[in-house]
Amino acid sequence: MEEINKTAKVQFFFRPFSADPTVQMVTFVAFLVMYLTSLSGNATIAVIVQINHSLHTPMYFFLANLAVLEMFYTSSIAPLALGNLLSMGKTPVSISGCGTQMFFFVFLGGTDCVLLAVMAYDRFIAICYPLRYTLTMSWPLCVELMVGSLGLGFLLSLPLTILIFHLPFCNNNEIYHFYCDIPAVMRLACADTHVHKTTLYIISFIVLTIPLLLISISYVFIVAAILRIRSAEGRHRAFSTCCSHILVVLLQYGCTSFIYLSPSSSYSPEMGQVVSVVYTFITPILNPLIYSMRNKELKDALRKALRKF
Repeated sequence: MEEINKTAKVQFFFRPFSADPTVQMVTFVAFLVMYLTSLSGNATIAVIVQINHSLHTPMYFFLANLAVLEMFYTSSIAPLALGNLLSMGKTPVSISGCGTQMFFFVFLGGTDCVLLAVMAYDRFIAICYPLRYTLTMSWPLCVELMVGSLGLGFLLSLPLTILIFHLPFCNNNEIYHFYCDIPAVMRLACADTHVHKTTLYIISFIVLTIPLLLISISYVFIVAAILRIRSAEGRHRAFSTCCSHILVVLLQYGCTSFIYLSPSSSYSPEMGQVVSVVYTFITPILNPLIYSMRNKELKDALRKALRKF
């Protein structure tokens, strides 16, 4: 009971990137620009898909949902990180606030990973079975796949967050990170975390490895089908739509696998911060850029929308 009371009163602080206020301010400006760019880019994709009836297809439905997820995903981290940068690490966060941030970060990140696998399945049906595509990828199925992705993200996030915050936290309350990431928070616990680390590894393996395996299998069949296309233009168009998805998958899965599937003994807080910046700030910026640059239909729709203004 005493440990529970101690933990309930704990307030966490995030370690500053630097003790130099100038460095902190430059980092703040960089984070703010990346955050606003991510919001505007992903919001643009979501709105363009919504207002263009020609883009009301399963592929763009999933792409618009991915864009909305990225907006919420970044917003679960950026405001607190920006406030911490301005205050030189003096902005406190309660244990419930830290738990809430962790829940939404894991929930949205897990949903993101599952949705990328769903998008690979959509491309698999479109390229390998084009005549069955409309019948197979019906709107009810698309909605079910989207809801299922959210449901899996929720079911993975809630028990993990509860498990982590049942740990006792005592005197050391400085998180060596810019948000409540799981490995960084677990390092502050004044109890044995072996079970928690094992659970984290198993959940990370499920969220990252299984969808990535499904994506890889889908693309083996997709590439084989593309190579059978006789028209050079048809092959180019098919490769173009798939390349953008593959680039996003490599960025998302590469960074998160580095953090969550590496042995805990090799975890470096400094490297964790750097890699986390990539998948929390940079990847959400690159997603709309990659999809818009590689996708002719989306580019055309964006041009038409810009001409109206």
